[in-house]
Amino acid sequence: MDFAYDARTEELRARLLAFMDEHVYPAEPVAREQRAALASPWDTPRIVGELKAEARRRGLWNLFLPDARFGAGLTNLQYAPLAEITGRSPHLAPTATNCAAPDTGNMEVLAQFADGPQRERWLRPLLAGEIRSAFAMTEPEVASSDATNITTRIERDGDAYVVTGRKWYISGAMNPDCRIFIVMGKTDPEGADVRRQQSMVLVPRDTPGVTVTRAMRVFGYEDHDHGGHAEVVFDHARVPVTNLVGEEGGGFAIAQARLGPGRIHHCMRLIGMAERAIELMCRRAASREAFGRPLAQQGVVHNWIADARVTVEQLRLLVLKTAWLMDTVGNKGAHTEIQAIKIATPRAVVDIVDRAIQLHGAGGVSQDFPLAELYAAARTLMIADGPDEVHQRSLARREIRRYA
Repeated sequence: MDFAYDARTEELRARLLAFMDEHVYPAEPVAREQRAALASPWDTPRIVGELKAEARRRGLWNLFLPDARFGAGLTNLQYAPLAEITGRSPHLAPTATNCAAPDTGNMEVLAQFADGPQRERWLRPLLAGEIRSAFAMTEPEVASSDATNITTRIERDGDAYVVTGRKWYISGAMNPDCRIFIVMGKTDPEGADVRRQQSMVLVPRDTPGVTVTRAMRVFGYEDHDHGGHAEVVFDHARVPVTNLVGEEGGGFAIAQARLGPGRIHHCMRLIGMAERAIELMCRRAASREAFGRPLAQQGVVHNWIADARVTVEQLRLLVLKTAWLMDTVGNKGAHTEIQAIKIATPRAVVDIVDRAIQLHGAGGVSQDFPLAELYAAARTLMIADGPDEVHQRSLARREIRRYA
């Protein structure tokens, strides 16, 4: 790509690309072999710790945090091309650089809204990569695309909050290193303002009443490298009132603050996933023959590859524009663009990966190539961070208001 970034970004890009070539890509098969030999599939392969150490040595650590007190101090525009590169190996590179969801969003919440003791107890070890975390919002009994629907209760009882509810698809919760949940529930379920009913509290994993009941699968995958997606029950789990994040009634606003950067980070990595799929398409087309001709000479293959390249270039520019707006006018000012990339990017990347799968035939749906897992991840992001339809509805209303 010939796009010119600022000097610091270009230097980090070069360093990160070298790290990917020299360490991350070679580690992919090693991680699979090591995981197969582990006592529990949720344990972390040894190679991941080695990658983390190397990433820290190279200064490729906590790149996502714009607050220089806690992270690299990069703007969204500077971080965008770096997140794209890590998206080429989405199960290893983000974790290796301590830039993996949901920890990224949780660290942002703690950096922005937590008090001093909360930061010392939870943010510090997260920044160091010593523990993992989970964000517990989605529930199986309600349409969680509307966060005002959540039913989990956070009830004040003296100097404690009592948390009762059932959550699912809580990413990272199966990882034994996951030590803390940020739980969203209702402290004022009958409040007049439905967006002030919710609060967030910090619930340590070992709190009595917290039970991780099962791993949820995504298209049959358990996402071991990602730490899985769990169903979690909070049965009168009691935590001190000092575990409240921010203020009572501030949960909805904190969630929105968390999801804005989360959406663009996902889109950045999705572009990297699309680039990996295009590379695999081209390599496959150049190495296989069908009906007496190389696949690279088949007209339909030309169309797939050309369309994929055009689409990725368009998406990248839209994501970069969004990142620039977030830096210059804030997340609210970039609201329309954040929604636009959330709608456009997963949908387009699903199509690109699907074409790559088709070109690989049976290999495309096998474990020998990363395409099936890339497809599952991209397709899931059409639901995660708010279903596409929710963003389409909001974006369309905003457009109509301009002319009403």
